[in-house]
Amino acid sequence: MKRLLNIKILKLVIEFKRQVMYKKAKDLGYTHPKVVICSQELDTLLNMYRKQAS
Repeated sequence: MKRLLNIKILKLVIEFKRQVMYKKAKDLGYTHPKVVICSQELDTLLNMYRKQAS
């Protein structure tokens, strides 16, 4: 049960981070350092999700 809850929370965090990244990319451009950092954070979250979901 706890694992399922963690996965659901992680999905929400991933979706929020994705939206933040898209907004930053729109405002600053895809290669701006802030967008790159946000993308790397999203990658980390996605890797965490893959490990927990498997």
